[in-house]
Amino acid sequence: MLARMDYEPRLLDGHLSDLMSAFPACAIDGPKAVGKTATASRLAAATVRLDRPAEVAAFRQDPDRLSRLTRPLLIDEWQMYPPVWDLVRRSVDDGAGNGSFLLTGSATPRHAPRHSGAGRILHLRMRPFSLSERRIDTPTVSLGELMTGDRPPIHGQSDADIQTYADEITRGGFPRLRTVPTRFRRDAWDGYLSEVFNHDLPELGQSVRRPATLRNWMRSYAAATSTIASYTDILDNACPNDTDKPAKATTLAWREALGRMWLLDPLPAWGDPAHHLGRLASGQKHHLADPALAAHLLGVTAKTLLTSTNPTSFAIPVAGTLFGALFESLVTQSILVYASIIGIAVSHLRTRNGDHEIDLIASRDDGRIVAIEVKSSADIDRRDTRHLVWLRERMGEDVLDTVIVNTGPAAYRRDDGVAVVPASLLGI
Repeated sequence: MLARMDYEPRLLDGHLSDLMSAFPACAIDGPKAVGKTATASRLAAATVRLDRPAEVAAFRQDPDRLSRLTRPLLIDEWQMYPPVWDLVRRSVDDGAGNGSFLLTGSATPRHAPRHSGAGRILHLRMRPFSLSERRIDTPTVSLGELMTGDRPPIHGQSDADIQTYADEITRGGFPRLRTVPTRFRRDAWDGYLSEVFNHDLPELGQSVRRPATLRNWMRSYAAATSTIASYTDILDNACPNDTDKPAKATTLAWREALGRMWLLDPLPAWGDPAHHLGRLASGQKHHLADPALAAHLLGVTAKTLLTSTNPTSFAIPVAGTLFGALFESLVTQSILVYASIIGIAVSHLRTRNGDHEIDLIASRDDGRIVAIEVKSSADIDRRDTRHLVWLRERMGEDVLDTVIVNTGPAAYRRDDGVAVVPASLLGI
């Protein structure tokens, strides 16, 4: 297939190509409009779009059709006809060669396929554009090199400032939505959410009898970005004066359905299996798929993010500013993109009593880590590094490196050994 001239390269491109050379089938998961089809189609010789009823009907009448289609075959929106998953799995079992199938899906179907595909169909998650993919700056610091423990030199000068990051938070990383002029951005996100409420959720079997209440719940979840606020607190924040709040089972169903649509991207807590740091909190950190979605739900712009601590009607459960919470979410999203290609896990650390908290723990398979704090300020002092220094003292050489990602102009290493890296200079 000829490459589209307007295609914006993704870090996933080369990784996906390598995986296709080693596995017969790969499934790309991610929210609608994140760019799955555009990326997968560059490796496909033929495409079947299962959001078209005629294509679904053809498979229902002739399941053996799969064996006659040209490969590499892209099966787009496979969740619209879940039996195709088992058809692919069976073809793999029958000896399909490497690079035979690509499947893209913007939701996990309510009724799962008969077989999971484990060991046969490899899963990849596609997230919105990372900061390095947005080409704000050329990255000079590699997360992969930090994970080696070699303490690489830290250098580089960034052209980005706090306004740049506020613009990127509200612009987002969905390819088509990024191109929408600023004055139409609210309309574009409204249309996206309307499709979620009116079409996508019902398609997953999740009826929405009270769309206004669901929207308020999502707004409250957005206000809890980068926190471990309880789901009870999120519901109370969504309906502060409502005596007829939705039942817990209802909100759990909303959360489960939005998760299956890849619109929630919570960050798990780090387990610390070996170092006995004391009792650690186990709650997930809340993140939406894109901080731009959170900004839209909360009705904020780049300007209001920078001119008001809390520019919304919600009681934001964070000690800092909404800009700080959404900037952390933007950095987290980017690091998750890099980590998925490097092959490392990402989580967060918080002691049960809240004495120590580290925003991101990047972990190798051997348990050794890079600890990362995210600060929305340009200036860094000893107060900002104290949790990183504490962890390094407790874990010793198992802390490969310590990093603060911030909004400053320059990358450098402090006298205490902590690397300070502007967000736009951190790459894969």
